Amino acid sequence: MSEQDDKPETLQDEQAAGGPPAEDLDAAAPDTASDEAAAAEVPTEVAEEPVQETAAPDEPVAEAPEADEPEADEPEADESQAEAKPKRARKPKAEEPKAEEPPKEAPAPAKAAASANGQAHVVRAQAKYVRTSARKARLVCDHLRGKSVVEARAILLHTPRHVARDWSKLLESAVANAEHNHELVGDELRILSITADEGPTIKRFRPRAQGRATRIRKRTAHLSIALTTKES
Repeated sequence: MSEQDDKPETLQDEQAAGGPPAEDLDAAAPDTASDEAAAAEVPTEVAEEPVQETAAPDEPVAEAPEADEPEADEPEADESQAEAKPKRARKPKAEEPKAEEPPKEAPAPAKAAASANGQAHVVRAQAKYVRTSARKARLVCDHLRGKSVVEARAILLHTPRHVARDWSKLLESAVANAEHNHELVGDELRILSITADEGPTIKRFRPRAQGRATRIRKRTAHLSIALTTKES
């Protein structure tokens, strides 16, 4: 049982037992009422609210930073727009008519240009280890020295010696060098110098009578020719 339930029983017990009289109880009741009135008269403390300071009119008010809004995915929007818009076919550009260039003429073969010393170009050709003796080769080349290319070709064509074919090949090689390397005209050239030098000798042996051996000498020659223009 609670304390409130015990109190009336104690008062009744006290009265029955000859406790304090009822007047004392009535006198004690106003004290509790006065205490309650005093408690009601005490003002309650009001919670003070913080006073917000207003900014001066001259001072700029700092604005609160706005929250960053999430950016929309631009690539997705671009893709959707690209799908929505049909692609336009590109029109072929009209080709501008090109001006017709005049046909280029083949450059004329230049003549031999003079060098710094005033000498004309000299075109050379050489054949080594020709299977003939230098003496036999000189018998032919002596007729060609100082002649033009046309005259040298005619002489070699009607020469019965075997070495004439080697000289003819060497002459055509020198003319080809002049036309390809120096852009000269072959028919306008002349033979500046022509020589036949001795080359190495191949030695062999042949058996002879009474058990002897005879040496055989197989001669070789180095042929050379130089061409220049007729004017020089």
